[in-house]
Amino acid sequence: MIETRKLNAEDLKDNPVIAAMSEYDHEQILFCNDNATGLKAIIAMHNTTLGPALGGTRMWMYKNELEALNDVMRLSRGMTYKNSISGLNLGGGKAVIIGDSKTMKSEALFRRFGKFVNSLAGKYITAEDVGISPTDMTWVNMETDHVVGLPGKSGDPSPITALGTYMGMKACAKKQFGSDSLAGKKVAVQGVGHVGEYLVKHLRDENADVYISDIDQDALKRVSDKYGAKVVGLDEIYDIDMDIYAPCALGATVNDNTLSRLKCSIIAGSANNQLANEVIHGQAVLDKGIIYAPDFALNAGGVINVYAELTDNSAAWALQKAEGIYDTIYEIIARSANENIPAYAIANKVAEERIAAVGKVKLSY
Repeated sequence: MIETRKLNAEDLKDNPVIAAMSEYDHEQILFCNDNATGLKAIIAMHNTTLGPALGGTRMWMYKNELEALNDVMRLSRGMTYKNSISGLNLGGGKAVIIGDSKTMKSEALFRRFGKFVNSLAGKYITAEDVGISPTDMTWVNMETDHVVGLPGKSGDPSPITALGTYMGMKACAKKQFGSDSLAGKKVAVQGVGHVGEYLVKHLRDENADVYISDIDQDALKRVSDKYGAKVVGLDEIYDIDMDIYAPCALGATVNDNTLSRLKCSIIAGSANNQLANEVIHGQAVLDKGIIYAPDFALNAGGVINVYAELTDNSAAWALQKAEGIYDTIYEIIARSANENIPAYAIANKVAEERIAAVGKVKLSY
């Protein structure tokens, strides 16, 4: 089992990128630069035992290339586990574009990125992620067929991601409270972007008491006005007396600082890599009696949605499979409680076992 930790400057000073790839067990990383369009991107393919590496493209204003590399490596590894535990015949990959998604997008930039994706000859299939829209993917699609989540096809995966997250949250409630009803439960949703907003809708439809925070003040006001959610500060959200903490923005929000403050009995959200350190903080939540829904199993609805597009399955099939995340999460957290092993470790083991089994009968893609 591979421990997830952040790389630092000393790692790359004393050890080349290939050594970092070896630590995370990555197959290939493609660094992309194009001065004419302003494109700076990294595509990471972690494991292709189960099939081509599929994972979305994220556009984010990273502080530096090291931060972007660390993110894409963690995210692509998470996609390997997510696709495996969901029973999909896909490997894990991810891409990040370094830039401001509000000011730096252009047709030329995304078409140039599409050419880089196409150069991988189908080993990596991209889709939208944070900072990317289905329209952006249509530009990518002008240069490569290795893209999913397009308008008129499976489209925006956010609604299915939110549905799966909601179902997994209900499974956690069933285990922790004896009932999967979320009516009257206090839920803090951190991040009300595409997925977060849909999750708020599900929760409010069930009469949960919802608190929200986000860096985007306009989005906060809109979601609050539309669904009756209560707005709290970015830092204040960790101190709310709540039943469920739902991180739906960026990762690593479950860390030494926040765990000493969180007053919840369930952590279940759609963000990737929620544990700053899997080993340390995975054990810490178990020790505190908090049920943690492993993020890559909980937020798999989006990749299920695009997999339906790849395999010509129906929208109804995708919905039914996303609803099945309830059973996946319940089995993981039940095993975690019975064996007194952190939930992340149980989920990792399930994903790794499938990869190992299929690897015996199938060569890498």
